[in-house]
Amino acid sequence: MSNRAHHEATILRKKLNNKSEIDKVDLQILNILQEDCTLSFRKLADKMGFSSIVAASKIKNLEDNGILKGYTAILDPIKLGYDLTAVVFIQTEGGFLKDLENELSQMTNVIALYEITGDFDVVAIVKLKDRDGLNSLLKNLLVTPHIKKTMTDITLNVVKEDFKIKL
Repeated sequence: MSNRAHHEATILRKKLNNKSEIDKVDLQILNILQEDCTLSFRKLADKMGFSSIVAASKIKNLEDNGILKGYTAILDPIKLGYDLTAVVFIQTEGGFLKDLENELSQMTNVIALYEITGDFDVVAIVKLKDRDGLNSLLKNLLVTPHIKKTMTDITLNVVKEDFKIKL
């Protein structure tokens, strides 16, 4: 492991609570699962050079400690008809940020939601089938209580969309 990778792993370990001790093997398992989470315990163990019981135990520990939060299929939104990606910046009123975040996070087209600094409070990444869908979403947002204003950018091309973390 390079010095930088070792340093990053050390920082990651420090950020986790005492119950969530993570080691080099855990990081390797997480990297492998990010590439293919359909691997059986046996195939993962074969790649790592230990038993499937150890692999299952390590994964269960990562799940129990909230490090490994789930498994998902990566879909191609364009092939499914979701041709439009928009970035919606939202400014809220007063102390209603959490309420608004809860409401926004329940919207099916919102695939990511972040609190941000600057002139806006929240940014939502949305996937939609077309401009009519975007128009409808924005009109709904504008009548939502406690939203002061929005600003929307439409993506022209997705250059990179990858939520894997290099460990």
